Amino acid sequence: MLAEPAPALSDLALGLVVVALAVRLGRAPTVNRHWRTSFWWAGIAALAGFVHHGFVKFSDRWDEPSWAVISAMVVVAVSYLLAATVAEVLGPRHHKTFWLLRSVGIVAYAGLAVTGHAGVTALLACESLTMVSILILWGVAARRRDPMAGPMIIALAASGAAAGTKALDPDVTGRVALDPTSVYHLAQIAGMVLLYFAVSTPRRPGPEPSPAT
Repeated sequence: MLAEPAPALSDLALGLVVVALAVRLGRAPTVNRHWRTSFWWAGIAALAGFVHHGFVKFSDRWDEPSWAVISAMVVVAVSYLLAATVAEVLGPRHHKTFWLLRSVGIVAYAGLAVTGHAGVTALLACESLTMVSILILWGVAARRRDPMAGPMIIALAASGAAAGTKALDPDVTGRVALDPTSVYHLAQIAGMVLLYFAVSTPRRPGPEPSPAT
């Protein structure tokens, strides 16, 4: 018997789909390795979410530590998403740019921690700043008419909309016999599938990336 059947099973579905997509990306040698790594971490985090909602929720002792570990996995997945975006939009040698953008969320969380607002929720909220950086970079790519930009922006918007479903009133999601968390998991499947297709968009030769700064 599962502690939270709907969240657990929807997380399991999300995890299986994302892992399958990660495997498919592994068969595409032209895809930047950071995309594959991001998918793997996201898929593993969702599978860990199945264990969390299904079994760990029975334990008050391990509930919060388990959620903290899953949140850390999500942070790693977002980090690789940013790394892949920097490599695609700016070029593979922009390591300083990656760390500059990555530090935005880290510094924001450090500020919250200093003021006594540290926690998993605050950590995930600060990661939204990293996602904004990713969207801005793809906006730059769109201005350059990069064929990958349009599908990528749509995929990221879909993932953002999926995240927004967590704020829905349970009475609303209850009409389809689901809670907001389960709706988020299922909606995120669409976001990850769109992201997979965006990553798989055929590249066209473009201008040489500018030298690393």
